Formats: sequence, structure tokens, C-alpha cells
Amino acid sequence: MKKKDLDKYEALLLEKRRDLIGEMGLLKQSALDSTAKDASGELSVYSTHMADHGTDADEREKAFLLHSKSGRLLYHIDEALRRINDKTYGKCAECGEQISAARLEAVPHARLCIDCKEKEEEKKALRK
Repeated sequence: MKKKDLDKYEALLLEKRRDLIGEMGLLKQSALDSTAKDASGELSVYSTHMADHGTDADEREKAFLLHSKSGRLLYHIDEALRRINDKTYGKCAECGEQISAARLEAVPHARLCIDCKEKEEEKKALRK
């Protein structure tokens, strides 16, 4: 892959990484670090209805799952940046062929070409 292309993908990945870290920080601050008392704005946790506590717990669980998913995406972005530095970016980790530019535009952290990704997804579906 040409240096110009690598620079373009690196800039794209760094921008996605910056945005993702910002989103994760906001999510952590607003949902994961708050308590039921903080969320209600009340001086006592007991002044809110029990159903509100259930809703708060549900929202915190959703936030935790979203934060976890974002963490996995951050890992994949960091791995793609490592591959750029290693000069292996854009090559399929499975078959070694070049990953198409269209795929890298859509999923810049892709480590598999579309054919190998489809095979991987088929294997996952069979295990279920």
C-alpha cells in the first residue's frame, strides 16, 4: 500500500479513535459514574419510587454494555494503527490478499478481506 494511502487511513483511524474516546468519557461520566442518588437529584435515595431505581439500574446496564462494545472497537482501531506502523495494514490476516479499498473505507479497522470475513461469519452462525 502506498504511503499516501496509509497516511489517509491513519488519519481516519485516529479521528475515529478520538471520537470514540470522547464518547466513552461522556458515557462513563453520565451513566457509569453516577449513583441512583445522583441521577435523581434527591437528597435521599429513598424518596424516589422503587420502579425508578429499576429503570436507573437498567439504564446503567445498557451504558455498561455500550461502554464495553466501544472498548472492543477501540482495541480494533488500535490494532489497525499498529498494523499501519508494522506495514501490514490492508492485508488480510487470513489469506494475505489485499483488502479492497471500498472495505477499508467502510471499515478502516478491518483485518480480513470480505471473503474471509464472510467465511468467519458463516462459522460463527454454524456454532449457534
